[in-house]
Amino acid sequence: RPDLAAALRELRAQYEALAARNLQAAEDWYRARCARLHERAARSQEAVRASRREAGECRRQLQARLVEMESLRGAHQSLERQLQELEERHNAEAAGLQDTIGQLEDDLRNTKNEMARHLREYQDLLNVKMALDIEIAAYRKLLEGEETLFNMGSSGLPSLSSLPSPTYSFQPRSFSSST
Repeated sequence: RPDLAAALRELRAQYEALAARNLQAAEDWYRARCARLHERAARSQEAVRASRREAGECRRQLQARLVEMESLRGAHQSLERQLQELEERHNAEAAGLQDTIGQLEDDLRNTKNEMARHLREYQDLLNVKMALDIEIAAYRKLLEGEETLFNMGSSGLPSLSSLPSPTYSFQPRSFSSST
């Protein structure tokens, strides 16, 4: 029996040593595992903080972009209104200019017609003038012929030769248009 009790004690000591070693190994493994988990948790927390900072920055940028977009939308609408007003004003000016062009074309047509009428009147007056010039020339020839006859016939009459010889001057009449 003593051998058995000693063997059991020895076996018990070995089991207790083995249990202590296993317990120590489990504790070491647990502590290492906890340390790694704490490191991962710290890294994850830092990553979460960085993500939150980044998300906050993104929100701020989004807000800034939204404000900028609203501002640009307002500017765009303002420019669209100005463009529309300018188009309306230019269309009105173009219509006014078209009316003016129509009036000027009518005035030009009227002026051309009036010029044609004046030209016809001028031609008529020129024809009358030429006819009068021809008639005057004919009368001059007649007068010169009669003067010559008169001078020839009066050479026998001394009292008539003392009279000065008649001279005729022509004062042309000017014709003016009634328009």
